[in-house]
Amino acid sequence: MATTYVASKKPEFDATIDHLRQELSALRTGRANAAILDSVKVEAYGAMMDLKGVGSISVPDAKTIVIDPWDKGLLHAIEQAIQKSDVGINPVNDGKIIRLTMPQMTEESRKQLVKIMKEKVEEARVAMRQVREKVREEILKQEKEKMIAEDERFKLQDDLDKFVKEMGSEIDAVVDKKTAEIMTV
Repeated sequence: MATTYVASKKPEFDATIDHLRQELSALRTGRANAAILDSVKVEAYGAMMDLKGVGSISVPDAKTIVIDPWDKGLLHAIEQAIQKSDVGINPVNDGKIIRLTMPQMTEESRKQLVKIMKEKVEEARVAMRQVREKVREEILKQEKEKMIAEDERFKLQDDLDKFVKEMGSEIDAVVDKKTAEIMTV
């Protein structure tokens, strides 16, 4: 029962790691990556729409992202949306497509990105601890309500600690991968 109870809480922990992965994928690493445009919203047809909802996004080479709008009348709106976003790349509108060329990253900008990444990782670790404390409180509540015995509570808490350690290792793996990606010249 103990292991299955802790395992049943896995989706809450996974959500934290998935959020971290999404946050880190939006960091610009010097290589073209369409994920950096995921947060860009374009005003189109009287509503705010995701950029990927108004055109196709492709990565023809390691330094270029191309946006080909389905409605060429949205070129200017897309260009403005990218300029207003925190992507940090100036779009080039040639009248048919929008081209984003990734600037060469300096050592200083790489270190700044690592610093931002560490802040996002710390936020994920805090969220992980909050989930852990919530599960811990549920375990204590079950013991108070005589649903489980004291021995079972200790077993559940041990399982929870082991599980949280595994999730921490998973976060470390995500961080190591992203750090290598950022620091690769």
